[in-house]
Amino acid sequence: MNRQETIESVTSDQLKSDDQYPVFSVGDTLDVHVRIIEGEKERVQVYQGVLIAQKGRGINRTITVRRIVANEGVERIFPLHSPRIAKIDVVRRGDARRSKLYFLRERVGKSRRLRDQRRGLKHVN
Repeated sequence: MNRQETIESVTSDQLKSDDQYPVFSVGDTLDVHVRIIEGEKERVQVYQGVLIAQKGRGINRTITVRRIVANEGVERIFPLHSPRIAKIDVVRRGDARRSKLYFLRERVGKSRRLRDQRRGLKHVN
């Protein structure tokens, strides 16, 4: 057993199952429900934004979600298999032609919006 197989066997029990999250891709608008612990209290805060990147595999899989707060862009990187993530909901599907949407960082206003996937797939035959 090589080193990579050993690491995967140790971390396999920490992975969340595939059916725990919906199927989402880059360009989708997501609601990420994050558990926040303040003292003895625990609450769930919803972080809504556009998924601009996915990377890693296995226990190291992360997603980068970008949103606009007070005319300032805020990006947050979430480890997918973290116990802090309660759930993820897909708000709307976006039609993206690339795997990383870093170009959205420079966009302002209406040009920041992505085409809806249902509308974008009409012309494909």
